[in-house]
Amino acid sequence: MSVQVRLPAALRTFTGGQETVALEGRTVAEALDGLFARHPALRRQLLNESGKLRNFVNLYLNDDDTRDLKGLSTPVKDGDVILIVPAIAGGADATPPCAPSGDALGRMGGGADARDLTQEELLRYNRHIIMPEVGLAGQKKISNARVLCIGAGGLGSPLSLYLAAAGIGKLGLVDFDAVEASNLQRQILHSTAWVGRSKLESARERLKALNPNVDIELHEARLTAANALEILKDYDVIADGTDNFPTRYLVNDACVLLGKPNAYGSVFRFEGQASVFWAQRGPCYRCLYHEPPPPGLVPSCAEGGVLGVLPGVIGTIQAIETLKIILGAGRPLIGRLLLLDALAMEWRTVNLKKNPDCPICGKSPTIKSLIDYEAFCGVKQSPAAAPPEIAVEDLKAMLDRRESFVLLDVREPHEYELAAIAGSKLIPLGQLAARLGELDKSAKYVVHCKMGGRSAKAVKLLREKGFDATNVAGGIDAWSRRIDPTVPTY
Repeated sequence: MSVQVRLPAALRTFTGGQETVALEGRTVAEALDGLFARHPALRRQLLNESGKLRNFVNLYLNDDDTRDLKGLSTPVKDGDVILIVPAIAGGADATPPCAPSGDALGRMGGGADARDLTQEELLRYNRHIIMPEVGLAGQKKISNARVLCIGAGGLGSPLSLYLAAAGIGKLGLVDFDAVEASNLQRQILHSTAWVGRSKLESARERLKALNPNVDIELHEARLTAANALEILKDYDVIADGTDNFPTRYLVNDACVLLGKPNAYGSVFRFEGQASVFWAQRGPCYRCLYHEPPPPGLVPSCAEGGVLGVLPGVIGTIQAIETLKIILGAGRPLIGRLLLLDALAMEWRTVNLKKNPDCPICGKSPTIKSLIDYEAFCGVKQSPAAAPPEIAVEDLKAMLDRRESFVLLDVREPHEYELAAIAGSKLIPLGQLAARLGELDKSAKYVVHCKMGGRSAKAVKLLREKGFDATNVAGGIDAWSRRIDPTVPTY
């Protein structure tokens, strides 16, 4: 049978940029075998040492999760599409309109502690109020709702701007970063004048200028297992705009433990995802991805890039889903994952199901309190497990002493064109396994990427194959900032 396998941007580096691969096979497994035969480096990205599909990778046959079919044994027919969806980072037709339950529903519905709208607000929100799906009662729900946005960056910018414009009663923001010039390509909350200053203060100024009626509550701290439950507990809806896996799993678990809906979004290059994870009514993020990808497999936006407009699209969808939850209107993305490929301008919706064995929302949960998420995601490694590394100052000293070693750059060619350390040899990480024959095993290798994540993975691979390899902590970004400012940062 002739089928197509579609690869996400994060995996195309292993296929020479190829997005779709036409293959023959009678089952999903046979199609994958054909894929691995053409592109061997993909095997270790998708399968574990036992030959089983990794838990952070999901396969969809057309729009159906293969886990709900026959797994890798699922038969295929001519014209089928196998979609590979890794973490970047359904439902029945009868899903009823939903809204937060308990005290939150009473307050947003206009309970005893709900406030009325002023004349100015009636005018401001007129285009909402005249909609039958919203009306005066719905706008009161919005104006008495409390929403927490995790992150005031690419996703948090459009999300918070549209929620503030809609008149959310209390809008909380969690972030601890300062505005950088490289943020301004997509983080439309901030301006050039705010570079170097607090993102949250910048956000408050912008949001208050947009709508002074909204109560802006700032949480200028890194969200951790120690503070997450306390920060999240008083909000009705949580909107996850995080850009790393430890915080994403932390937000998911805190929402499950507190019974909060989580309006989720993530972006990478030209691709985006959106869903609503609400364990009381459907699956959570762990049902979708039982475990995170290994550190370095999925680059961050800082390493892999993102089209500046894309967070605007996905963040706006998060705002829409948040308002639908508050209003109890329509069909939220519970049990469904919305996928956007902006390069092809294709939207897909795939079905998600609650995993009865989910460790936090399943029938017999094993996670009953927040855990160490950096350890869970492999970010925090034991000294024995971490690859050996040196600082950029050590690299400069080695170069100054004219020591004998090969400086290996594992970034992509377009990054190398932007900035490079003189004398370095370029082999992109996705090609490294196939090009080991080009390397001299008697040589010493010092490896760098942009910020240290990809090069750490390269060092691990090289050392497994018997090479003497060391990572450069912080990568060329640290080199530009601390050693040679003439090397451009990007």
